[in-house]
Amino acid sequence: MSKNVDEALVRHIGVLARVELTDPEVESHAAQLGAILEYFDKLNELPTDGVEPMVHAMELSNVLADDTPEPSLTSEQALQNAPARDGDYFKVPKVIGESQ
Repeated sequence: MSKNVDEALVRHIGVLARVELTDPEVESHAAQLGAILEYFDKLNELPTDGVEPMVHAMELSNVLADDTPEPSLTSEQALQNAPARDGDYFKVPKVIGESQ
């Protein structure tokens, strides 16, 4: 992998990403991309024979609870702290159809 990233490559990446880059940004990004590629070169030096490919560095597991029905709040419990109510419903200010 090359660690030399020239300004033309950075400008091309900017065009592909639809990002306008100033000359100082192009110069800065070229140096940063070069440093990133150097780091990848360093990573490629590690012995990875026998290492299984992985999607994440850490094992992930599903933390969702079982979907079992349980008793829910009554209307009165749900509305007990409501700032305004209309019977068994929350009362909120009208937001649709009002002009400024």
